[in-house]
Amino acid sequence: MSSIENTIAESHALKKLADAREKIVTQLSHVIVGQSQVIEELLISLFARGHCLLEGVPGLAKTLMISTLARTLSLSFSRIQFTPDLMPADITGTEIMEENRTTGARERRFLEGPLFANIVLADEINRTPPKTQSSLLEAMQERQVTSGRVRHQLADPFFVLATQNPIEQEGTYPLPEAQQDRFIFKVYVKYPTFQEEFEIARRTTAAQKDVIQPVLTGEEILELQRIVRDVPVSDHVIRYALALVRQTRVNEPGVPDFVKANISWGAGPRAVQNLILGGKARALLYGRSHVSTEDVAALAKPVLRHRLVVNFAAESEGITADSMIERLLAATPTKEDEFTSDARFKTIFAS
Repeated sequence: MSSIENTIAESHALKKLADAREKIVTQLSHVIVGQSQVIEELLISLFARGHCLLEGVPGLAKTLMISTLARTLSLSFSRIQFTPDLMPADITGTEIMEENRTTGARERRFLEGPLFANIVLADEINRTPPKTQSSLLEAMQERQVTSGRVRHQLADPFFVLATQNPIEQEGTYPLPEAQQDRFIFKVYVKYPTFQEEFEIARRTTAAQKDVIQPVLTGEEILELQRIVRDVPVSDHVIRYALALVRQTRVNEPGVPDFVKANISWGAGPRAVQNLILGGKARALLYGRSHVSTEDVAALAKPVLRHRLVVNFAAESEGITADSMIERLLAATPTKEDEFTSDARFKTIFAS
């Protein structure tokens, strides 16, 4: 492909994703007030072909936001309300015996569970035991469900959005690190501003008309996900993402002292992949055909906050994963020549 054709293809891809974003945000604004940062991170994770974990107190429209997003994307949607008595087969599906009316023989048939949808809302995922939580692992990573010896392919696109409540932790089952690592982002849903809450009160206590219109099909979403993968990324941006992640690993050389003092476990290679993929999607959403260190830095918190384990001493002093990420961003240079001249980063890249 010639340079002119490349330029035309790039401009077409940029316009397509920008138009898709504008249409989705417009449709969501008919129902959701504010939460622009949450919506942006949801769209980035969708176009980067990842899954998303949302955390917030009750009443912040997490469920409404996800169900409305599914309607704007013209995708099949299912909601799973996780409870302590929920079993793995309740979400993946189960085999049943069925009589063939023609032959009279009894045959096994797989009855699909709610995971067989394009968008799956796993509501209050920390309310169910680890056995049921882990049944999501294969579905999220391999996009398939195994029943007996038979593998059943899930829908494509496939997007898991899980919510969890940070309060009332008695009797809950925190997600294991292996499962949290499958989520590209952990997004905090915060309280609205005064003006946003005023608008929420005004809208939700009056008669409302449902005006949501689907703007993208499944095929168009798959095409946009392919476009995101094609976005070029420089070696410098990859080194920047690696620098952020490798500085969280306590036992590695070149790690800052504040990390050694406050973090007991750091992020794995999947964090680097998600920083770069998320950066590609964010660059396109912002109308750029290349990834910058700014894109990676902007996504550092949602990518890393659920992959860092803060130790007990730091927790007792009120130190959070987010505050550690802020210090990491401040301690990591963004310019290439600063990497090459810094002895600490030379050690990190040589390890």
